Amino acid sequence: MKILITNDDGYKARGLEALIEIMRPFGEITVVAPKYHQSGMSMAISLGFKRIAVKQIAPDRWYLDGTPASCVKFGIDNILVGDRRPDVVVCGINHGSNAATASLYSGTLGAAQEAAVNGIIGIGVSLDDFSPQGDFSAVKALFPDIFRKIMTDHPRRRGLYYNINFPKASLDDVKGIKVAGLGRIHWEEEYQAFDPEIYRKRGIYLEDMGIFNQEEPEEGEELYMMTGYAVENPGNDDGCDHRLLKDGYVAIVAHNIYNQDREESERLKALQMEELHRK
Repeated sequence: MKILITNDDGYKARGLEALIEIMRPFGEITVVAPKYHQSGMSMAISLGFKRIAVKQIAPDRWYLDGTPASCVKFGIDNILVGDRRPDVVVCGINHGSNAATASLYSGTLGAAQEAAVNGIIGIGVSLDDFSPQGDFSAVKALFPDIFRKIMTDHPRRRGLYYNINFPKASLDDVKGIKVAGLGRIHWEEEYQAFDPEIYRKRGIYLEDMGIFNQEEPEEGEELYMMTGYAVENPGNDDGCDHRLLKDGYVAIVAHNIYNQDREESERLKALQMEELHRK
């Protein structure tokens, strides 16, 4: 099996090393990870003829100064070409939850979606712990069997990708594994004055995010940062991923990039939307 690995926490993250360790017994590993921290990038790619630095740092490992989805593109287009095309792209282990609506913003899941766009199985793996020194022992113990189950008789239906979130818990404290629904949440009070100390409390330093390369603010500019807190939307039940995660379960959500709302499409047809051009 040919396996492409990436993440959104950067090529130096411990979660990435843990994932490489987990996946090595399954086949041939190639790693293309971002040079800097890339959380919240979703499926963003590096466009506009921007110069993108790439460096090979080991025989099977590269970093790319771009987004996680760009790392997947580069891996598929420039490294794993021809008969080396990957069978699966595994992304993580993310430092922090990507459950519920967070999956829409996640660079980890954006990389998994990029795999799905290219007809490759994409799997995002996250641990509900922002600490760079997080305990990955439960992931190491449980993810191999989860991976085997996903890959066994996998339906070759284009667009599938998977979001797997592990609770912040030791193996003995994990209550079980649940196939979950996607939770509904949003964030409030998201912007506040820029304060590097908030990053440091999570063990994240500005140089790891490439922020030291940013230009100094112009006269009159004020600096803000995105933070805030999550609030539940209506429609959640106890089978939603973020609730299961909070209760100590591993939550698995199957996604598809082809997210057309077919019910709404039929409603629009019933309204004779397609007849408007004849009036």
